Amino acid sequence: MNNSRIPGWWLGLIGLAGLLVLWWLGVNVFGEADGLSARFSLEATASSLWELLGRGELYLHIAVSLKRIFVGLFIALLVGVPLGLLVGSSRNLEAATTPAFQFLRMISPLSWMPIVVMLMGVGDQPIYFLLAFAAVWPIMLNTAAGVRQLDPRWLQLSKSLSATRWETLRRVVIPGVVGHVLTGVRLAIGILWIVLVPCEMLGVSAGLGYYILDTRDRLAYSELMAMVVVIGVLGFALDALARWLHQRWVHGG
Repeated sequence: MNNSRIPGWWLGLIGLAGLLVLWWLGVNVFGEADGLSARFSLEATASSLWELLGRGELYLHIAVSLKRIFVGLFIALLVGVPLGLLVGSSRNLEAATTPAFQFLRMISPLSWMPIVVMLMGVGDQPIYFLLAFAAVWPIMLNTAAGVRQLDPRWLQLSKSLSATRWETLRRVVIPGVVGHVLTGVRLAIGILWIVLVPCEMLGVSAGLGYYILDTRDRLAYSELMAMVVVIGVLGFALDALARWLHQRWVHGG
């Protein structure tokens, strides 16, 4: 049987449709018609989502959250790529730093929330720190893996041509690890998007996480579910963008 006759995007739509069916069944079949579950129904959520899309307030919260994502990712790149280049180029440095890095990587970024708030206060700064802390590890580890997987012949050729370290880094190492860095960026975006919402409950007055709390406090449950859908769609779009950039680089544009 040849499964290639069905386009992949059709299969994706079928999977999403199945998810909606499960949602409908969970509320309408297993929930009570006049109970709390009715507020989370597909119909009520769709109605609230339509209302939300007509409000400028929603787009403000989205813009604030996306800004925090990109700032956190930028800081993680500034730290993670140089660290990955260093660790990947030296076996001794890798052996010395791997236990410490693995120890820190396994600590949930959310565990640092009380400490960061005490040191930095509330606002954007602790959020940037937590997001950067969450994103730096996949970027660093993938960059280091890219350095280790460089073809030694290219490095030997660079050395035979009397290239300086800077020239070797700029013309051989960095182009050779960009694909791995983009893989790390894609993994980091997934982590960032998960960490963002609880981080935005740190006393800020805008953002998707803040708006989730706001809908809960107002008991606007269908609006809360609509926000969950918005968060899922935005996260899906960010992942698709990172995947597209990776494929574009790997396949040479």
